[in-house]
Formats: sequence, structure tokens, C-alpha cells
Amino acid sequence: MSSPIRVLITGAAGQIGYSLIPLVASGQVFGPNQPVILHLLDIAPMIGVLNGVVMEINDCAYPLLQSIVATVDEAEAFKDIESAFLVGSMPRREGMERKDLFAANVKIFASQGRALAAHSKPNVKVLVVGNPANTNALIASKFAAPKIPIENFTAMTRLDQNRATNQFATKHGVGAKEVSRVIIWGNHSSTQFPDISNALIRGQSVKFDGHDDAFIQLIQKRGAAVIAARKLSSAMSAAKAAADHMHDWWNGTSEWVSMGVISDGTKYNAPSGVIYSFPVTVDSQTKQWKIVDSVPLDDIAKQRLKVTGDELVEERTEALAATSNA
Repeated sequence: MSSPIRVLITGAAGQIGYSLIPLVASGQVFGPNQPVILHLLDIAPMIGVLNGVVMEINDCAYPLLQSIVATVDEAEAFKDIESAFLVGSMPRREGMERKDLFAANVKIFASQGRALAAHSKPNVKVLVVGNPANTNALIASKFAAPKIPIENFTAMTRLDQNRATNQFATKHGVGAKEVSRVIIWGNHSSTQFPDISNALIRGQSVKFDGHDDAFIQLIQKRGAAVIAARKLSSAMSAAKAAADHMHDWWNGTSEWVSMGVISDGTKYNAPSGVIYSFPVTVDSQTKQWKIVDSVPLDDIAKQRLKVTGDELVEERTEALAATSNA
């Protein structure tokens, strides 16, 4: 058995946290021989619920779980962590303008960025799940610098990839595990580009008949469809995607996966200085991600990449404008 690692989940009393905790505590994320110490953070009004979650975790008697830190204090929550799932964020509410949403989330993620810099291990791997995930990750990285490298901040687009993979597999009458290289480009928003043009089934290329607008919109609007059906946002699927993302970042990949990572402006004409979803691979020894080079893109794909990139630039502008009061 390895030495235990400290893993933070924010918004731990919420729906996604409730579904994510068992995946982390049972070894499905960091491995069957990796003990963990769970750090669970939520806001003060949720402390009663959080205490109930801790009771349930204890009642599960997870062999790999060494201890739990459940708190409303950021300094305690971020102390010596090596992995962070930043799940908690301010959701957009009825009547709220985009600038209001960014202003609220800038405060949250600026504070958490400072806490990372002050208390966490310098090699901490940070996955932002709370929406708008790409821009929240960028803000957190700004306030964690220079201690935490920006390459250690990622945003989750794995849920979109999983959704697209399953839809593609169903269309072709195969299991999702037989499909690879379904990719999400850009922002985790309605401008994202789910790309099946390079998809493989059992490692073999599939005849591509052109981009299907109906398929693209299905994936772009899937979150809204879930809300309409269950009157709540995606939780189980979001937790599974977060676990998949961190598992592959921690253990390495054998295939392309979608991650929102910092763009330096040299790949696929994505704008510089935004967290943009690319196909990446991860080295199992160094835990370093690398953007896949030379993925073929047609003119339609290039235009869609520009649209989602432009949106991320707009989001960055709005969010950075709000940092003066953060």
C-alpha cells in the first residue's frame, strides 16, 4: 500500500459530491492500492447535511479511506491536498445576467485559488467541475499563481465526451467501451463542439458522412434535457465524468481524452490564455497532459472551434473585469 494522498471535494454536501465520494473512497479513481484522506468542504448552511454525509461514509467502511476532514474552513480543507475536485459554484438563477454569474463565481474561485497557493501541495492536480468550469478554472489558476502551475488546472469536459461516446455507440450498435476518439473541443457550454470525425470502433476508423447538426445539438443540450426530465441537474453522470477525468490524469491514458487545459495559442487556432478543451494524452509516469497534434479538421469543424473559442475570450473578459472586487 502507498502512503495516503489527501483529496479535496468542494460542494461535498451537494448532489455531485454525494455521487463522487464513493468513487474516490473505493479506489476507482486513484487505484485499488492507494489510501486516501478525504477533505470535504461546503458552505456553513450545509454543515448539517455534510455531517450526515460523513456518517454515511463511515458506515460504508471503505478499506482505502484512512480519515475524513469535513469543514467549512478553506484553510483546513486545502491543507496539504494533492488532488482537488472543485465542484461547488454559484449556479445561474432566474433573472441573473451573465455578468452577475461571473462576479459571484470570481469570488469563490479567487478565494479557492488563494487557498491552493497558501495551503496545498505545489504539485496538486485541480479539476474544476463547477460551471462555468473553463473560466472558473482560469480564475482559480490566476489566484494560485505562481505556486501552482497553470498546467495543474483543468476543466471538465469529460461528461460531454461520455455523452457523445454513448450516443455514437448506440447509433452503431456497439458498447461504449468499444468506441474511442470521440472528442469535445472548446467550452463546456452550448458552443462546445462534439467531434466524431475521428472516432474509432474497436480501434478501426468509421465512415464519416459529415457533421450531424442534430447529434451536435443533442450533446450541447443534454444537460438541459436532464434538468427538464429529473428537475435537477446532472449528478451521477457528472460525478462519473469527474472520476474518469481524474483517474486518467493520475494514472495515464492509452487513448485520447477530452480535458479543458490552458491554451498557448499554438494549437488548432484556439485563443491564447483560455482554458480550452482539446484531445489530450497523459503520461502515466509524469502525470503530465499533452495536447494531441495534427488532428484533421474540416472547414466546418474549424468554424465551430472558432465560435467556442470566441465565447471563452468573452467569458475571460467578463470574469477578469470582476476580479478587482474579488
